[in-house]
Amino acid sequence: MFHKPPFWGGFWGLKKTNMSTGKVVLGTLAGLALGAVAGILYAPEKGSTTRKQIMDKGDDYVDEVKSKFDEFRDSLSEKFKSTRNDAENLAEKGKAKFDDAKKDLKNTAANFKHEGAADIKYATS
Repeated sequence: MFHKPPFWGGFWGLKKTNMSTGKVVLGTLAGLALGAVAGILYAPEKGSTTRKQIMDKGDDYVDEVKSKFDEFRDSLSEKFKSTRNDAENLAEKGKAKFDDAKKDLKNTAANFKHEGAADIKYATS
C-alpha cells in the first residue's frame, strides 16, 4: 500500500493560504521601503545626503500608503452606499407587495361577506 509522505498536502507540510490584496500591497510596500533604505545606506554619499534621501523616501511611502488607504476607504464607502440603496429598494418593494396582498384580502373578504349575505337572503326567501 502506498503511504502519503507528511508533506503531501503542501511544500514541507505548509498549507496553502489565501492572501488578501491588502496584505500583498502592504508586503510589497514594506519590501520596497527596505530595499530603498538598504540601497541608500550602501550608496557612497555623505551622511547628511543619505539621511535626507531616507527621509524623502519615507515621505514618499507614507504618501503612497495614505493614497492606497483613501482608495480603499472610498471603495468601501461606495459598496456600503450601494448595499444600503439595494436594501431600501427591496424594503419598498416588499411593503408594496404586502399592501397589495392586504388590499386583495380585504376585497376577497368583502366579496365573501356580500355573497354570503346574498346566499342567506336567497335561502330565507
